[in-house]
Amino acid sequence: MKIVVDDKIPYIQEKLRLLADEVIALPGAEISPSHVRDADALIVRTRTLCNEHLLEGSQVQFIATATIGFDHIDTDYLQQAGIQWTNCPGCNSGSVAQYVECSLLLLQQLKGVDLQSNTIGIVGCGHVGSKVKAVAERLGLRILVCDPPLACADFVSMEVIEREADIITFHVPLTKSGPYATWHMADAAFFHRLARKPFIINTSRGEVVDGDALLSALSDGKVRDAVLDVWEHEPQLDLRLLQRVFIGTPHIAGYSADGKVNADNMVIDALCRHFHLQHPELITPPSLPDDHPNTGNPLDLYNPMRDSEQLKTNPQHFEYLRNHYPLRRESF
Repeated sequence: MKIVVDDKIPYIQEKLRLLADEVIALPGAEISPSHVRDADALIVRTRTLCNEHLLEGSQVQFIATATIGFDHIDTDYLQQAGIQWTNCPGCNSGSVAQYVECSLLLLQQLKGVDLQSNTIGIVGCGHVGSKVKAVAERLGLRILVCDPPLACADFVSMEVIEREADIITFHVPLTKSGPYATWHMADAAFFHRLARKPFIINTSRGEVVDGDALLSALSDGKVRDAVLDVWEHEPQLDLRLLQRVFIGTPHIAGYSADGKVNADNMVIDALCRHFHLQHPELITPPSLPDDHPNTGNPLDLYNPMRDSEQLKTNPQHFEYLRNHYPLRRESF
């Protein structure tokens, strides 16, 4: 069996070599039809477009993306071609919740935000949003949750969040059509309706927030500040927006060692089930260095301001910073 794998997926290659006769590791954006023509399985991230152009005429029968999102997978084509595929829902939800928690603590520390007297609006309450809700509860924020596809008596409408939230954080998939479309959910009209000049946090997909509209809202004072880990048109960033936001990072909110290991194990499990292979031992994340201070302060374990300073200093290195990210741990 031959497997082609994105070479930036950490920890997984050793286990794959126990399962396959041949494992080819390549940069995700460079995986081409010639590479996959005689492959049986393909393991990717978001930088590999899995569509007819890549797969037509190949013998690929299984694709796994080691990510929550699957916008890069043409699921209609795969169904027509008889290719099975899987993603890793929830794999990095703890990592994104850690990123949001540390960003909230930095708002408190550097912007003087009294979290316990503020209201957070959580848009989307799936794997990530539910963990962000737990973080907000721990920090003492008043919480509003909006998730139209999920029927829950405790949830509120977007109108309530626009009216009452001091912080709005987005945790929704990107959908461009249908009753719950999220493309440009935060557009110029959204920012115009905001009543409390909130902080905006986006760790979902860049296109959920209209970047031009956010920049205008920041300039006009409709938004107090913003934390962005995802961007429209990335890796080509709007440099004006990058320099204007409080925290701007290169799509790494979900990049903890724990989240990556979760994804690896989910991929290997699905791969073994599809090909009826004996499952190897689970991958475990690396330990923290022995001399790492166990202070209990989340910011001592991870401070997103460091990632922000690197990106703002070297925005042209977006892909390098993302692909060579020093994976953090989620807990001491």
